[in-house]
Amino acid sequence: MTQTPTQPQAHAQITIPAKHPMVTVLGSSDSLLRVIEKAFPSADIHVRGNVISAVGDATEVALIQRLFDEMMLVLRTGQSMTEDAVERSIAMLRASANGNQANGDGHGETPAEVLTQNILSSRGRTIRPKTLNQKRYVDAIDKHTIVFGIGPAGTGKTYLAMAKAVQALQSKQVTRIILTRPAVEAGERLGFLPGTLYEKIDPYLRPLYDALHDMLDPDSIPRLMAAGTIEVAPLAYMRGRTLNDAFIILDEAQNTSAEQMKMFLTRLGFDSKIVITGDVTQVDLPNGTKSGLRQVQDILDGVDDVHFSRLTSQDVVRHKLVGRIVDAYEQYDSRQDQEGRGGRNGK
Repeated sequence: MTQTPTQPQAHAQITIPAKHPMVTVLGSSDSLLRVIEKAFPSADIHVRGNVISAVGDATEVALIQRLFDEMMLVLRTGQSMTEDAVERSIAMLRASANGNQANGDGHGETPAEVLTQNILSSRGRTIRPKTLNQKRYVDAIDKHTIVFGIGPAGTGKTYLAMAKAVQALQSKQVTRIILTRPAVEAGERLGFLPGTLYEKIDPYLRPLYDALHDMLDPDSIPRLMAAGTIEVAPLAYMRGRTLNDAFIILDEAQNTSAEQMKMFLTRLGFDSKIVITGDVTQVDLPNGTKSGLRQVQDILDGVDDVHFSRLTSQDVVRHKLVGRIVDAYEQYDSRQDQEGRGGRNGK
């Protein structure tokens, strides 16, 4: 009887410098270590003093060693590691090992580069990308005049764009921030709603105000808005304007018509930057109205200084269940499409 040859076992030792307490590497009650052990079930990981050893398949052991190297780079910056950060680091390293991480210029970002890129520090907390696609989205905003951030809920599209806008304002790259959304009426006409115009549109713009309060001193926001330094307005208010020296964000862009999208894009003035965010699977437009965000991807694809960043369920930074919900809906929609095609072909 021929025996299947066993895979050669590899061994690695990682020595943690004495200046880093082991609890920062392994987590409180070994919580980080448990995440790593779960991700590499075929490897044996042992800790003795400040030495971590791993034995197992050569590929897995190499990934474990790289993981601890990346964790040490993050810890050296003074930033702590969380269970979520460890899980995302493992995912990035596996993608890199599978040859999926290199971008168009052949450069593959490392987990430490992603997790330590600070965008904005405010009120005792730092806003930074948490996934590779988020980092590339943020980098694209630096490099291009018009950037589209397209992806499902919870991927940080709007939040990261607003952090970049506040950063640009604080560093005097722009003199004002303009935040806008289409006021999709969802069955009720604004004219029939009670209150002043601003009270009527406030529910549509409230998510933008909420994000601003995370990034700026809340007491300063009314003053900045009164001075015109920050403007939050429905998309209809952009018509006929030329927006110079501004960082402009169009949120929920899947709910723009083709005409509204063209109108908005042609508002671009000198020394300005535009970020357009949306989720093409969540269109609330009346039946028969084509989403401007869906159409613009065909129109502007390949145009110089326009960039499309696409985020996926893997970039969801809310509760883990949100990512699984997004995946489940995508699978359901795919099945519905297949069944629909099958029904048509059977006629």
